Amino acid sequence: MIRYLKGQLLRTDEDRIVVLTGGVGYEILLPDIVRGSFHDKKEGEDTVELFISFQQTTQQPKPVLIGFTSEIEREFFERLIQVKNIGPVMAARLMTMPVSVIARAIEERDVATVKKLKGVGTRKAEMIISELNGKVGKYALMREGERPVVEKIEDFRKQVEDVLVKQLGHSRTEAAVLVSDAIKRNPAVATPEELFEEVYRGQKEPAKKTTGAD
Repeated sequence: MIRYLKGQLLRTDEDRIVVLTGGVGYEILLPDIVRGSFHDKKEGEDTVELFISFQQTTQQPKPVLIGFTSEIEREFFERLIQVKNIGPVMAARLMTMPVSVIARAIEERDVATVKKLKGVGTRKAEMIISELNGKVGKYALMREGERPVVEKIEDFRKQVEDVLVKQLGHSRTEAAVLVSDAIKRNPAVATPEELFEEVYRGQKEPAKKTTGAD
C-alpha cells in the first residue's frame, strides 16, 4: 500500500497533481487545505513529497490516492471517511478548513461551522458530529502551519507530549504542563487517546482565578 510519495511535480490540475517517481506518474487528489501549498510549485522542476491515503472500495473500485502534507492531516481524513456515506473523494472535497477548526467544531457540536464544509448540509453535519464527537479532540489542539512527523513512543504520557510538540505546534514546556494538568484532573487516564481528550477538555475550560488572602 502506498503511504508516502516523493518525486517531481509533473502536472498540476484543478484538484489534483501528477507526481513522477521511479518512472511512474501517480495522480494524487488534493484537498483544499493541501492545494494551497502547491500554488508556487513549477511543473517539471520542483520536487514534492506527500503523505498518501490509498483508497479503494466496492463503491470506489478505481484506486484513489489522496495527498496530505502531514501525517496528522492524513490521520484525521481517515477518521472522517469512517462516517457513514462519506467516501474518500467526498471527504477530500469537504476538507476546506484547517483540521483543527473542523475538529474543534465537531468536539463542540458546532453544526453551523461543520455546515460550512463543501457539500455538507444540516443532516450530514449532524451525522459527522454524532459519529466523531469525543474522538477528535487531539486534532483540535493542532496549531495551523505545523507539519512535522510523528514518533512512536511506548510510554503514552511521553507519546502525547511528543505529538503536542512535533505535530500540534506546542513548545516542549507547554506540552509538559498541558499533560501534567490533564493527569492531575483525571489520574485514571490509561491510554493516549484518553489523555488527549483530557488535555482538550482542559483547554476548553476557562482559567480559574485565584485570590490571595488579605
